Amino acid sequence: MAVEAAGDAARTPEFWRKATRDLGKRDPVLQKLIAAHPGLTLQSRGDAFTTLARAIVGQQISVKAAQSVWQKLVGAVTTIRPETIDQATPEQLRACGLSAGKASYLRDLARHFIDGSLRIGDWPQQDDETIIAELVQVKGIGRWTAEMFLMFYLMRPDVLPLDDLGLRRAMNRAYGGGGPGAKPLSLAEMRQIASNWQPWRSVATWYLWRSIEPVPSDY
Repeated sequence: MAVEAAGDAARTPEFWRKATRDLGKRDPVLQKLIAAHPGLTLQSRGDAFTTLARAIVGQQISVKAAQSVWQKLVGAVTTIRPETIDQATPEQLRACGLSAGKASYLRDLARHFIDGSLRIGDWPQQDDETIIAELVQVKGIGRWTAEMFLMFYLMRPDVLPLDDLGLRRAMNRAYGGGGPGAKPLSLAEMRQIASNWQPWRSVATWYLWRSIEPVPSDY
């Protein structure tokens, strides 16, 4: 696991090169996607709070829209920290383009960090499902948001976020025909395809996202 960097310095998974080599040998679809995006990797630019806050902002909207809202939020509170989000009014947060629900979720997340109710120090040693079970207790954090945190902050290599509509769309296009009238892949079929990617399903997911959204997501 990569260590946390100060400020906005990008962090890249240490396993990326090995993962891309392995996936390229196993899966011709991924081999082409990896070759089409040389030099690009999953990156994280935030601490634990920032990563979760970015994931909440990005729920159910495009990467471009999420980036726009995030930049407005940074401009409104200057520094993204639990204290600055907790001190912001709902009106200030909504003026950045956040829904009332997301504004409430961010403030609730901030309070969880301020009061220490999330056991952040335990997460590097815990398995994925244990961390997900703790995170989904926070208002507004579902499995998808928790999985983004696993991928982009803890940099876990084998996350398969099948609640992500972009991943489903990319898998249908790449493995299910994807043309008019094509029958969508079932979740069971997607899991079966993805079983060939283990233990690098996070990496496969990232490249499939690139097939439909060239702009990488950073959390």
